[in-house]
This record gives sequence, C-alpha cells and structure tokens, in this order.
Amino acid sequence: MYRPGELSSADRAAWTALQSKAHLNGSPGLANPFLSPEFALAVGRTRRGVRIAVVREDGEPAAFFPFQKTHSGVGRAVGLGLSDSQGLVHRPGFTWDAQELLRACGLAVWEFDHLVEGQTPFEAGASGTFPSPVMDVDQGYEAYLSQLRTQSPKFTRTTLAKERKLGRDAGGVRYVHDERDLSALRTLMGWKSAQYRRTGRSDRFAHPWINQLVQQLFHTRSEPFAGVLSVLYADGRPVAAHFGLRTERVLACWFPAYDTAFAKYSPGLILHLRMAEAAAADGIAYLDLGRGQKEYKDSLKTRELWVSEGWVTRRHPIAFGHRARRAPVRALRNAVLSRPELFEPADRILKRMGKIRSRD
Repeated sequence: MYRPGELSSADRAAWTALQSKAHLNGSPGLANPFLSPEFALAVGRTRRGVRIAVVREDGEPAAFFPFQKTHSGVGRAVGLGLSDSQGLVHRPGFTWDAQELLRACGLAVWEFDHLVEGQTPFEAGASGTFPSPVMDVDQGYEAYLSQLRTQSPKFTRTTLAKERKLGRDAGGVRYVHDERDLSALRTLMGWKSAQYRRTGRSDRFAHPWINQLVQQLFHTRSEPFAGVLSVLYADGRPVAAHFGLRTERVLACWFPAYDTAFAKYSPGLILHLRMAEAAAADGIAYLDLGRGQKEYKDSLKTRELWVSEGWVTRRHPIAFGHRARRAPVRALRNAVLSRPELFEPADRILKRMGKIRSRD
C-alpha cells in the first residue's frame, strides 16, 4: 500500500506498460486515462486519503488498485464523481477476490460509479450498468465521417454546413488540438461554470480542489499521458473548447463548453468533429464521450461501452451504514434520469432555478 508520492518510478512504468498493452490483452477499457497513474497522483495532490495498492506476483507488479479512503474505512474510486473510468489495472489472466482485496486495503466498502467492463470480482456488487458512448477513429477520420453520414445523415450535413457558415460570417475558423495557453483553459472553465449555473446544476468549478486538479492535469505531460485542451477559434477568438485526458489510444472527453453568443452555429459539435479528426491523426483509437445520455452524444457515437455503479462490501457495520445512506439517493437519481416523464419536468425546474441564479 502506497501514498501517491511513495510509488516508485519502476512501479509507475509497470502500471503504464499494463495500460499500453491492454488492447492487445483483451482488456481495452484499462487503457482509459482515468485509470492512469498520472490521474491518481494528481488527485492525490488535491485530496486526502488517496492510496495505491500494488499486488505483486514473484516480486513483480501484477495489479494496481487506486482508491480514496476515509479514517473509518470507507473507500471510493479515485475522483469519484469526476472520473469516467474506474477499476483495477492488471496483468492478463490476473484474478482477485474482492473481499480479500478490501480487507488487505483496510476498507469496509469500496464505491464506484464508472466501473469498466471485465472487472468480474467487482461487478458482483454492481447495482446498475449504463452506456458510455464512444467515437471510433482507429480506421481514420474519413472512415468515421463516412459512418456518421450513414447513421446520422441530417446531423452530419447540418453540422458541416454550420462550420462553413461560421467561417464565412466570422472571417475564418481555426482549430488548435493541443492549446497550451492557460488563459484559454480559464475561458473554458468560465463557460462551464456559467453552463452549470444556467442549467441549475452544481458548479464543479466552484470547488477550489477541482480547479487545482484540472490545472495540474493541464500541465501534466508524459510519453503516454497528457491533459489536452482543444479550442475552436473564429476570427481569432475562442468560441468552443474542451479539456480532456489522453493515453496512447484513448481520448477521454471531460469538460466541453462554448460561447453562447455563437450558439446558432453549434460550435461544440464542430469542435467534436475537429477533435475526432486530430485524434485520428495522432493514432487515437477512440474518443470516450463518457456515461450519460445526451442528444449530441447519440449523434456523434459509433458504439457504446458499458460502465457500472455500485459497492463492494465486507460484512462490516460501516459498510452497511454507508450503503444504507447512499443507495436511496442513487436509486432516485437513476429513476429520474431513465424516465422521460420524470426527467423532463425535473430538468425544467432546474433550468428555471438556473435562470434565477444567473440573474443574482
């Protein structure tokens, strides 16, 4: 068991190697950047209780299990609520006993909300499974665009026409896939905060630790991992931006937003197509749009991965108490999100509240 800063460079290299070979070993979900050592270390610099369990076989690392832990023994996935991929990164063929792992880590319970596929010992504790749409670009951007034209012809035609119109009206469009200007990141965070308030959602960037985490990841760059800020400019000014994380084969989409003054051009959709083109050129296999049913995701996706939420528990009073508190909240939220007759009025109320907050 290690604190993030105690993990040796050799162990970090071994962890990265497992991720880089995951697609060859039948576990492509393990290549997600939210499962990388860089993400766990960054969260560890901003939040207490981050630990990394390393399982060794014959002295060599066989598995890495990052988690956050309270003094009472409640465990959570690293960055729970922010991370879009969670689980144990392991060698091919490695198996584990969930109860034994929790006991060794001093945990009564481990909670997850984006467990990747193939984590059989943890999946027994899943309370629900949800789609996570992706954009496949491993065959190149033109192949992706061709598939998009087949499955969403009106969407594709309209979005490309809006890009051309934006270029004509604004005097040219420029896209930067990996923008290193910190002021552009701050612009994106400001847009995103405004979007959260406008739609009545909790503003994630109102939390200093999330601001700090994103800025740390923006400056984090290693051979397989980077925080990537993509920006669409019109007439020299940013009109849409996205900040996400990448490994060798996966670009995890995270924080997209745009300038509402340009809403009629759908700059966010234009941005995602440009991201797909640049990612394909960089050798990325797919863009993971993340769990959550949104119209734009349905239009852009080529297929879906599946992630689970739930708890792994030991027979312990702390585990029973934690699950009793959390289960009703999750069940209510998922019921509202999955039923249009509940979600639509709830969404209208949130947006109405957002308008009031925006005026204050």
